[in-house]
Amino acid sequence: MDLPEGIGRFRVELDESYRPLPSVCLALLTIWLLSAFSWTINTYKNRHFQMNNLQWMLASVPLIKAVQLMLSFLFWYSCVYHEICSLWLSFGVYITGVLFQTASLVSFLLISHGYCIMCERLSATERRATAALGFVFYLSLVGYKASVPYFTVLLLLNYLISFYLIFHLIAQNLSVLSEQLTFIEDEDVRDMHDAVYTKYIMFKKFQGAMQVAAIAETVIYINVDTSSENYWLRFLVKEWAQLCISMYIGWTFRSKGLAPRFFVMPTIKSQGDMTVPPVYSVEMDAATFKDFNCNEWHIGVPISSSCDKSSMDSIVVVIQHPHPLRLPTATTAS
Repeated sequence: MDLPEGIGRFRVELDESYRPLPSVCLALLTIWLLSAFSWTINTYKNRHFQMNNLQWMLASVPLIKAVQLMLSFLFWYSCVYHEICSLWLSFGVYITGVLFQTASLVSFLLISHGYCIMCERLSATERRATAALGFVFYLSLVGYKASVPYFTVLLLLNYLISFYLIFHLIAQNLSVLSEQLTFIEDEDVRDMHDAVYTKYIMFKKFQGAMQVAAIAETVIYINVDTSSENYWLRFLVKEWAQLCISMYIGWTFRSKGLAPRFFVMPTIKSQGDMTVPPVYSVEMDAATFKDFNCNEWHIGVPISSSCDKSSMDSIVVVIQHPHPLRLPTATTAS
């Protein structure tokens, strides 16, 4: 439904420096849409081969960004070519921009906690802390963009706390994985080496990406130039930096064929140092497996790869729930 002129939209005469913005938004929108589409298809295709909870949550980031760029394109196209700027479109761009930054931060926190990498799910404390940081960040960003007094300081504190927590958790996970690799090499547990080393490399890449993201956010908020001169160029540089960081992290944590035993992990991380979880298996017939009841032994798969039903019911492999083992604490002799 068309709104009366003056309600929700207004006529303006824009500077010529804004004219490239519709083309820039359309180009970026195309890239983000292709990224979101390929990410969703790849995650769906690999859903049977690995845990995809993290990948499905990360899918929200490019989708929200695509919506923001679509609204930006419509807003600037209307402003530049029809000299009518919609208040509702600008408000939509504002809200989706805040949602994009919040979703990105929450995704970074989930990865730094090791969700679906170091453990199957987060503890209640980790979930509450992540939700609280995301909520406070959202409110701080809304207040900052609305130029509410003191919200600049609040947003800065939130950024400092969030990035400190991210780097602290990454360092913890890298330390645990380094100890696991040392344990594997000392005990010659070669079956687990590729899986643990893959996780170590993923966190090292994520650590580098977070360092770049922290620098980029600092530069963006320091550069508060609001002049129209070369606005489209500043807009392109900012959007391209966000795209590159998101692409790099997305490529690192995409759904793919990972190393064997990659998903041998505890349900929830235990406090303290950990070594590689033990992996055991036992064979039993189907009749015994039906009556089997033990929480520590929870996965039953046929040992035969044949599709014949009779062979599928003959022998079952039962895998023990992986419990992390604490590294022994060194004691000093009296």
